[in-house]
Amino acid sequence: MAEQDSTPRDTHRQDPHRQDSHPRKASPDAKGRPDGQAPADGVVLTEEQRRRRRSRSVAIAVVLGALCVLFYIVTIVKLGPAVLIRPL
Repeated sequence: MAEQDSTPRDTHRQDPHRQDSHPRKASPDAKGRPDGQAPADGVVLTEEQRRRRRSRSVAIAVVLGALCVLFYIVTIVKLGPAVLIRPL
């Protein structure tokens, strides 16, 4: 059996009223900004990247639509022809 550490790992979570004597600094985001704010204009894509993103989105939409149609057809086929012969 492995020996367990007797010290609690997250001591700051045990007492909600405890105040740290050393407040933590904001961690920098991916752009390296310590204030945690994203740049105002966000990620700027080139025209080529926009075109590729659009073509990927269209391809995903076509595949999703094809799957919906396939599931619909398979469901109708599994129901069989008797589903059309019923009293109205």
